[in-house]
Amino acid sequence: MDISRGTREAVIVVGAGVAGLACAVRLHEAGMAVRVLEASDGVGGRVRTDVVGGFRLDRGYQVFNTAYPEARRVLDIDALDVRPFASGLIVQGATARARVMLPWRHPRHALSGLLAGLGTLRDNAVLAAITARDLALPGSRLRGGRERRTDEELRAWGMSAKMIDCLMRPFLAGVLLERDLETSSRVFHLFWRSFARGTIGLPALGMGQIPRQLADRLPPGAITLGARVTEVSADGVRLADGTTVEGRAVVVAADPVSAGDLLSGIEVPPMRAVTTFYHAAPRSPLHEPVQIVDATGAITDTLVVTDAAPEYSADGRALVSTSVLGLTTDEGPVRERLGEIYGTTAGWEHLATYPIPAALPAMPPPHPLRKPVRLHAGLYVCGDHRDTGSLQGALVSGRRAAQAVLTDCRPRLAGSRSAPGVTA
Repeated sequence: MDISRGTREAVIVVGAGVAGLACAVRLHEAGMAVRVLEASDGVGGRVRTDVVGGFRLDRGYQVFNTAYPEARRVLDIDALDVRPFASGLIVQGATARARVMLPWRHPRHALSGLLAGLGTLRDNAVLAAITARDLALPGSRLRGGRERRTDEELRAWGMSAKMIDCLMRPFLAGVLLERDLETSSRVFHLFWRSFARGTIGLPALGMGQIPRQLADRLPPGAITLGARVTEVSADGVRLADGTTVEGRAVVVAADPVSAGDLLSGIEVPPMRAVTTFYHAAPRSPLHEPVQIVDATGAITDTLVVTDAAPEYSADGRALVSTSVLGLTTDEGPVRERLGEIYGTTAGWEHLATYPIPAALPAMPPPHPLRKPVRLHAGLYVCGDHRDTGSLQGALVSGRRAAQAVLTDCRPRLAGSRSAPGVTA
């Protein structure tokens, strides 16, 4: 297909990640022509699923939270067939482990946090108070609250150093991809509320079903793969092969680093890196769908994916996902620690290693939770680096960018369909 041909009235979206697809779907459903140009060989950006030896491997450790409000607005949650994990975790120490579960989801483990010995009775009361407050306040209040580092916030609430180091730090390391807890307290509270409200799980056929569901809502031919954009302006783009594509407006929905290369003047946040290892085991070494976080720091977290979603395996073997902060290809220390956690790795097959250098934007304070998506008339940007670093943030930023385009290009239509609380 000659992508240089077509209507100049189409809005060009650069990037077919979750943010770009969410933007394109909203524009299309508002009646605007849209063209999505993607440099890679598939949709999804950082949210993709590969099939390796009959196993479904998400590109890096990812889970879906059913409480994300934007996901509930734009996705067919039932069609994703989300397979849940337990609402809690197992904290693995050097030699012992402790179980911590949400008591209203797992009543028989109601005293697990206290009995685990990770903190004091006061610590448990503090955690309960944080949870109650985050559940009670509207999102606008959480986004506009006082801001400091997460570790400072936890100490200000009265949480002990032991509770922070033994529970909060290892758990949040897998969420925020950093152990220092320097992430903005506003981001922490928004994430904490979503954990308390929702269920964590995986689509039965992989995380890649999320962008695929969005892509399927676009008309045939709207997405062009293998089209790497090297220059952008308010009225079109130039591709790596020299082809120019004209459009009514351009939305840059590339990853933060690529967006910074294309757009002068936008801030490119430091990116957090993570490496995920996948192993096939003859049988599940755990036999329950619960995440294990490693308090020793050797790894970040590990879980038996097929205990929740058996569809991730084609032959009945268990699929184990394990993540390490930073970038590495050395599987040896990871396997050694997994042997200590699960008791054995005999007969395990190393399936793949996914080093993800730009897995999540860093979000230290001050961290604006709503960065502008409108650069000037005709040129826009979206991605989780414009909101919170999450699937929720990516979806919201895509909606905000689409609304900004509609406001500029079709004021009457934008006014009638504007979502409350959405600004450019």
